[in-house]
Amino acid sequence: MEIGIIGLGAMGREIARNLAAAGHAVKAWNRSGGGVAGVRMVETPAQALQADVALTMLSDDAAIRGVLLETGALAEARGKLVHIVASTISVAFARELVEHHRAAKIDYVAAPVLGRPDVAARGELQVLAAGPLPAMETVRPLLEVIGKRVWDIGTEPPTAYAAKIACNMMITMAIEAMAEAVVLTESNGLVRERFFDLILNTLFGSRSYQVYSANIIHDRYEPGFKASLGLKDLGLAHAAAEQLGRKLPMLDAVRHRMGEAVNAGGGERDWSVMADYTIRST
Repeated sequence: MEIGIIGLGAMGREIARNLAAAGHAVKAWNRSGGGVAGVRMVETPAQALQADVALTMLSDDAAIRGVLLETGALAEARGKLVHIVASTISVAFARELVEHHRAAKIDYVAAPVLGRPDVAARGELQVLAAGPLPAMETVRPLLEVIGKRVWDIGTEPPTAYAAKIACNMMITMAIEAMAEAVVLTESNGLVRERFFDLILNTLFGSRSYQVYSANIIHDRYEPGFKASLGLKDLGLAHAAAEQLGRKLPMLDAVRHRMGEAVNAGGGERDWSVMADYTIRST
């Protein structure tokens, strides 16, 4: 199958590499140039959309709008293209993209992912997929190459982004919960290693607690998922709640705290740096 990739950031590179290694003819466009072994680079995003399937992994709504809509690239896409948008975007923009794809007469599948670049490199992402059933069946073999599991979120693409945003919101709540627990326990004589040994083997053994407790134990915040991007996703969750006329107080709290961590210089560090900010400033 011929696959076009738009966006070769930390995640896009690994996705492109895995698809090429699986035997697909992969071509790619990237705003900042560069390349991936086994992938043919093209000069414009419109060329990447001349394929059987295209996968977009750009950073946010504005990037997708600029690259695909304002350039007219989406409107020029191959007629029978299935377009996968794997970026984490707002629910409102996803609804807009549904209309743009309908106007272009091409299929649109949402497939935001859970996982960091190292997980993407192993082809073990959790893929949250939603779209029309025939298009979903077309792209499922590709999603199974990049993902450990493909989760069927339904037939409406915006639903997948709501699920992804909610997942990221919950991860930040877990990070903040661990940080505040350390404030209480460490100040009363319990070292954090022993506290996390307790919680990981009793109440909270999920991957988020395992990964981010290790960061907190070792004061290690090299970027896996940057805090600036985490703050962006919390903003998407806030906007989605506002559109529903709902207030989410825990979301407001972690969004404020993540903003403080970013403003304190942590934007390029891993988003779990929020815990370090809480521990040091509380």
